[in-house]
Amino acid sequence: MSASRLQRFTPFLAVLGSVTALGVGTSWAKQLLFPAVGAQGTTAVRVGLSAVLLLLLWRPWRWRLSRADATAIACYGAALGGMNLMFYLSLRTLPFGLAVAIEFAGPLAVAIWSSRRAVDFAWVALAIAGLGLLLPLGLNGSTLDPVGVLHALAAAVFWALYIVFGKRAGHLHAGHSVSLGLLVAALVVVPVGVAHAGASLLSPSVLLAGLLVAAVSSAIPISLEMMALKRLPKEAFGIMISMEPAVAAVLAMGLLGEHLSPAQWLAIACIVAASMGSALTAGRPVGETAGASKRLASGA
Repeated sequence: MSASRLQRFTPFLAVLGSVTALGVGTSWAKQLLFPAVGAQGTTAVRVGLSAVLLLLLWRPWRWRLSRADATAIACYGAALGGMNLMFYLSLRTLPFGLAVAIEFAGPLAVAIWSSRRAVDFAWVALAIAGLGLLLPLGLNGSTLDPVGVLHALAAAVFWALYIVFGKRAGHLHAGHSVSLGLLVAALVVVPVGVAHAGASLLSPSVLLAGLLVAAVSSAIPISLEMMALKRLPKEAFGIMISMEPAVAAVLAMGLLGEHLSPAQWLAIACIVAASMGSALTAGRPVGETAGASKRLASGA
């Protein structure tokens, strides 16, 4: 492959690498940390250590912060913490790929609500069809745990709030807002993790596994996606990020042994198609497309 062709494909490979790293990190969290400290402890370790890594990487104290920006980051970080906690709670009883697919309802709702164009009704219909195949409504024979589904839907709501509040801090440098946002998120979730797992969080094996998960699911994806964002059109970036539910399902099948039914794969396909369609037809900044809004800080 020539150097010019490789350079052209590098941003796409970077996004694919980011989505894959997020999936691998979350799979490892479920496999290595859940048995030791539970979902709450896993969230605390993952978000807390991610915050430490990014604070050391970006040193946000170098930038000035107005009171309005501090308020926006506080709300953004609180939503981020709630999103991570609800998502990891959903993973206790839901397959990884399906939890991600349900969670995508949040950014899809924000993206489509911001547009209200005729074409977006097609993406709404696809998303509703996909969710209808997953949600235990008593009509589709779904065997998914209702509590797990509620947690995934709560994560979707927090993801939507994360987008709304994140836009208010969108004029800040990404490293500034994300590192401080993760600090606030840690202040939200670490007490919950401590209350649930106690001193187990300080176990060397837990800290080592947590540091590995934090690096793979935060530092690596952030670096790759910031590089891709500089070189990709917003529509292409949104389309690539929209692969996340499918990539998560494939990784979970290989790493966690979570096999899905044909109907569940169809549901994921509908939600991915809705997200891609929304990104493709969006006339908005990257941060409002369905997948890109979570690009810098979430756990899945």
